[in-house]
Amino acid sequence: MSEHEMAENVIIRIQELTKCYGEKTAVSNLSLEIRKGEIFGLLGPNGAGKTTTTLMLLGLTEPTSGAAWIDGKDCIRDPIAIKRITGYLPDNVGFYADMTGRENLRFTGRLNGLPEPVIEERITSLLEKVGMTYAADQKAGTYSRGMKQRLGIADVLMKDPKVVILDEPTLGIDPEGMRELIQLIRRLAEEDGRTILISSHQLHQIQQICDRVGLFVDGTLIACGTIEELAKQMQQEGCYVLETAALPDNPEFPKLLESLGNVNQVEREGEVYVVHSSWDIKRELIRRSLDAGFTLTHLRQRGNDLDEIYRRYFEKAEVNHGDDHKKKQKRFAGFGSRQQEHDLEEKG
Repeated sequence: MSEHEMAENVIIRIQELTKCYGEKTAVSNLSLEIRKGEIFGLLGPNGAGKTTTTLMLLGLTEPTSGAAWIDGKDCIRDPIAIKRITGYLPDNVGFYADMTGRENLRFTGRLNGLPEPVIEERITSLLEKVGMTYAADQKAGTYSRGMKQRLGIADVLMKDPKVVILDEPTLGIDPEGMRELIQLIRRLAEEDGRTILISSHQLHQIQQICDRVGLFVDGTLIACGTIEELAKQMQQEGCYVLETAALPDNPEFPKLLESLGNVNQVEREGEVYVVHSSWDIKRELIRRSLDAGFTLTHLRQRGNDLDEIYRRYFEKAEVNHGDDHKKKQKRFAGFGSRQQEHDLEEKG
């Protein structure tokens, strides 16, 4: 694809976007391009600047400096045009509880000035698309979180937007509802050709559907690309992570791991050891383990796991910030799929 074709294919363009609240910089010098029909994940812990970025794109808050365009329209100077072509689903979607799902969609259609026949036609097709036909005539107040999210996507699609922005779409949804929602989001891009921007801190779910991701720390975009590109970049920078276990599982095995060349850290995680090294140590580990009388029962190179990729980028950014360990742990707490699995267990 030529440079001209790539430029033509960009639907969201962000240029040196900055937002300050007093002395705090919520978003710092953000530049980003998102392509038509792409699912892009804007990822980071709470307070990283994701929501502020979304609000600037929607024309709901003015940047301190910089600019942004959606489909060639200026997000700050032409917010009405932006609202016509952009659908937004907030993290806590709300409906009129005493109205049915169908009635809520009809209300949205009228707010957007759609003709009645178009409204009714879209309601029918969208309820089917999001798998909510069966509950269309139930009061929205009876809906589960997952049902509200699916109705919310139908609500967003009533005006047939080119771009859909979803804020924490999988938050608080059970595993089955999450699987259905992820499949639905994927279809919006593949079948309808819509551009989807997802803001989230739940890495595992987003990893399954995003074409590319942008990683946020303290309002700064620290990395951007496909999962494979980010993993490769980490390895090129000497960040290898290996999981391993062996029999006999005795204190000599971690000592062996620590003695391998260019090993920076060895941690115990449940039944396995996690080895951080500056290059690929698999061959050396296999040879040394055999020589020492160990039988390897587990060996896996981490790399295409977004949790691990983000953690490595996050730690790198924290080193640059000069934060101490306690501050770093506090800022990272609650971020990623492992924390979400814990949250689900707590709810259960």
